Amino acid sequence: MIFIDGVGIGNGDYKFNPFFKYGFKTFTEIFDEIPSLKRQAINNNGSFIFPTDACLGVDGLPQSGTGQTSIFCGMNAAKYIGKHFGPFPYSTLIPVIQKENIFKAYLEKSQKVFFANAYPKQFFEYLKSGRGRLSVTTHCCRSSGVRLNTTTDVRKGKALTAEITNDRWIKKLNYKLPRITPQLAAKRLLKISEKNKFTLYEYYLTDHLGHWRDAGDFENILHTLDDFLFCIITEMDKKNMTLIICSDHGNFEDLSVKTHTLNPALTITAGRYAKELSDSIKDLTDIKPAILNICK
Repeated sequence: MIFIDGVGIGNGDYKFNPFFKYGFKTFTEIFDEIPSLKRQAINNNGSFIFPTDACLGVDGLPQSGTGQTSIFCGMNAAKYIGKHFGPFPYSTLIPVIQKENIFKAYLEKSQKVFFANAYPKQFFEYLKSGRGRLSVTTHCCRSSGVRLNTTTDVRKGKALTAEITNDRWIKKLNYKLPRITPQLAAKRLLKISEKNKFTLYEYYLTDHLGHWRDAGDFENILHTLDDFLFCIITEMDKKNMTLIICSDHGNFEDLSVKTHTLNPALTITAGRYAKELSDSIKDLTDIKPAILNICK
């Protein structure tokens, strides 16, 4: 699974939808078309794009805390607490995450799981400080005993930084790491995935760009993600591996606003059980049970 924060299916707008404005070969070359609200579901050569409801019957704009809990725990988190909430999970959701997360479901079956993201030294210092504003995925890992990767794992090619290429760790955190290509990062993730029943990689810059734009590096970030996903889909072992790319809410697909959107979340499936997943997933709560169902 590749989780991409804040990406929905939006209007076919060349001014405000970055996929149309800048181009995205993952869509144009693999699916021959960019998804839009007028054409939300596309399939080509056994790979599928389809919309996933992120509103979950609750008023207001979908948020990351409830959306990600719904994805990784298979329950309607927004309905459970009576509102959409984020970016971190609401306090009463934390026990639910600890009990119901997808990592735990696999581990209870004695199956190998792996969270492919690495964290910098500053994050582990934050943990030691006792402060508890953690993402849903971090709560999933810590409560299930899934190891959090370090800088050493990045250097050994056994984990990825959250921005794919190590670029931000080099520029903003002053780490002496090699800058890698999106293609190399994709191949490393595929190699990692071969060793596990379930592997998760999380990418957050799409939501960041939707809110803050980062105009100086916008195109480069978008094309880095595009190259990464394109390589994943074209080079994965489609006979034996199943890929799901999913998101928690819309945002990035509509740059006319700096908020989240009511658009359906983008979901892509490819590989062995791609069709089964596309047929089973209608809203965020369906993602966890659909994944577990194909692993019986």
